[in-house]
Amino acid sequence: MAANVLLAAGGTGGHLFPAEALAVALAKRGWHIHLATDHRVEAYGQDFPAEQIHIVPSATITRQPIAAGLAVCRLALGVLKARRIVKQIAPAVTVGFGGYPTVPPVLAAWSSGFPTVIHEQNGVLGRANRFLGGRATAIATGFAVVSGAGHLAERMVMTGNPVRPAVHAAASVAYPERQAGEVFRLLVFGGSQGARFMSDLVPPAVTALPEALRARLQITQQCRPEDIDRVAEAYRVANVAAELEPFFRDMPERMANSHLIVSRSGASTVAELAAIGRPAIMVPLPHALDQDQKANAEILAGAGGGWLIEQQDMTPERLAGDLADLIEDPSRLSAAAKAARTMGRPDAVERLADLVEKVALHEPFDGTKGLSA
Repeated sequence: MAANVLLAAGGTGGHLFPAEALAVALAKRGWHIHLATDHRVEAYGQDFPAEQIHIVPSATITRQPIAAGLAVCRLALGVLKARRIVKQIAPAVTVGFGGYPTVPPVLAAWSSGFPTVIHEQNGVLGRANRFLGGRATAIATGFAVVSGAGHLAERMVMTGNPVRPAVHAAASVAYPERQAGEVFRLLVFGGSQGARFMSDLVPPAVTALPEALRARLQITQQCRPEDIDRVAEAYRVANVAAELEPFFRDMPERMANSHLIVSRSGASTVAELAAIGRPAIMVPLPHALDQDQKANAEILAGAGGGWLIEQQDMTPERLAGDLADLIEDPSRLSAAAKAARTMGRPDAVERLADLVEKVALHEPFDGTKGLSA
């Protein structure tokens, strides 16, 4: 279909990656892709497959009155700019992927009379999507049950969480089975809000392992630039092989090659773990108002695909014990990998693309049972 679609996604990997997957799928169907995002796109979205990227002002509303007031003003400016963009490109449909950067474009499209879709990636409806939900033509969800969204059930369709093409490629790689005495590949990452915690947690945990176990370890870890030197020194002293970078562009491939992952539990992370089928120790980001990462981790851990440990309970000593047990028991990890894969939705992006096209063409869909025939 030769028409414009406007995708709205905040400039973090967690929001941009599913938008990128949808962009690829819709482009193959003949759509012209436009992306509305914020300034952070330079770090995460340099390769986004859009014909044009539009930078729209946005801000996160906090509980601090002055900051909240300034954020509202910035969002209002974003709506004004987004309305000009909408008028210029006349999108057949606008699709938002959560987070406050999606509010101006989706609100601008809705107020201009264009149909909209929002995608909720988490197991709980986020604040931005709660605000936009009543205005959206349709709401796609990553999970079958989304807390706080019951009043919007007639508009909701469970599509699953789209994953990037690189994740689909990684999903074809079988879990790397190993014997108890063989090399153990550990992947550690925490996202923009979690890398510091992982840099404080994992090195002392690894250092506490017996020397024989440390000798088998090969660690790949995402670190903030300011933390790399101290983390590298800790692993050097512990005589552990480690590769450290602020950002890995081939993360799906590295996930596929890993025996175990230690990570946060953002929606994209959980979707990729499930699609690729890799076991993880998940430490949800604490203090989040929506507790979305905890909800996501509960779903994967409940299926047997990993282990949820809240940050208040996670110490280097606790992690060292868990690592030692898992390194010595490959069968537990193999079982968790198989369980994780059962939660993957390889058709999620096509299901979402189907819904987007139905909305764009003003075709009916059944929000209580899925896409209508």
